Amino acid sequence: MLQTVSEESRNWITEMNVEKARFNMIEQQIRPWKVLDDEILNLMSSVPRELFVPDAYKALAFADIAIPLSDERHLLHPKEEGRLLQEIKPERHEKVLVVGSATGYVAALLASFANEVYAVDSNSDYVDVSVKYFSKLNIHNITVSCSDPSQGLETQAPFDVIVVLGSMQVLSEVLKKQMKVGGRMFCILGQEPTMEAVLITRQSDDQWHETGLFELLTPSIPNAPEAEKFHF
Repeated sequence: MLQTVSEESRNWITEMNVEKARFNMIEQQIRPWKVLDDEILNLMSSVPRELFVPDAYKALAFADIAIPLSDERHLLHPKEEGRLLQEIKPERHEKVLVVGSATGYVAALLASFANEVYAVDSNSDYVDVSVKYFSKLNIHNITVSCSDPSQGLETQAPFDVIVVLGSMQVLSEVLKKQMKVGGRMFCILGQEPTMEAVLITRQSDDQWHETGLFELLTPSIPNAPEAEKFHF
């Protein structure tokens, strides 16, 4: 006699597969990449990354790949997101700016640590998606703006933490000036084939310190500043 699987059983099996994939993401990708902060690992285990991934790539939400978005950008690898969080981890009183927030996953993670998060992206579809899922997850300390991410958010500056989710050939003077003294910025500098994740700290009104973190490749944020071209 042919046995059929009920809809409830199929849903349960699917949920089990998702949780197994999420566990493997933590244990086989993120933790081996020297992300050892239990608070971050637990957070990445609980915030559903799959919600923020385009429908065509849901099955790869936990894979060690850069998931493409619709406008030639992509999401960072999960392990890169984990390192980002560990390097920049906000404190409970801090104000955070996410530049090029895309569908909102990293902003959702940062909101668990920070007092308030401001997310900026030029793609209105991404803004709508992120607002929808922030509401679904009962995240109420994120404000999302649809505007040019390369200009940051001057109306809310200065920020304790700035996270730039896309590359820039050179460090943005606009974003530098939106950091508090004592504040820090995670950004990705360079151009293919050489880029590096960098931690910037603002030491005074006119001094910033740069620390290299790890190499990666990622598309630029819209309207990112470019290196000066030399003509011979």
